[in-house]
Amino acid sequence: MKQKTENKTTRPVEDLTELSVIADAMLEKKAKEVISLDLKKIGTSISDYFVICNADSTTQVVAISDYVEEMMEEKCGRSVLRKQGRENAFWIILDYVDIVIHIFKTDQRAFYRLEDLWADAVKTTYQDE
Repeated sequence: MKQKTENKTTRPVEDLTELSVIADAMLEKKAKEVISLDLKKIGTSISDYFVICNADSTTQVVAISDYVEEMMEEKCGRSVLRKQGRENAFWIILDYVDIVIHIFKTDQRAFYRLEDLWADAVKTTYQDE
């Protein structure tokens, strides 16, 4: 996985590892536009990181969600605390407390534009190598 960080900052090693596991899992299931937002310096944020991606079908959104959960459990020993959106699969949220994952159907991501709402965050883009 190639990673491009805008507004570079240092992060604890465990954050980098978990973010990499999440991004790799997303990319392996062909997620599009995989990014993370570092929200730690934003005083009103509800989490340390958002990881966001999208897919063109609800089937793929569910597959990405399932695989991220599986890889976080297997590689990081972490289970999701809460999850929402699986019933319609337009926008699935996986809450790991310090990391909140948003997996959108492509049109929903364009509509909600989370990146614009959190524009002050440090953004990292992940791509297949």
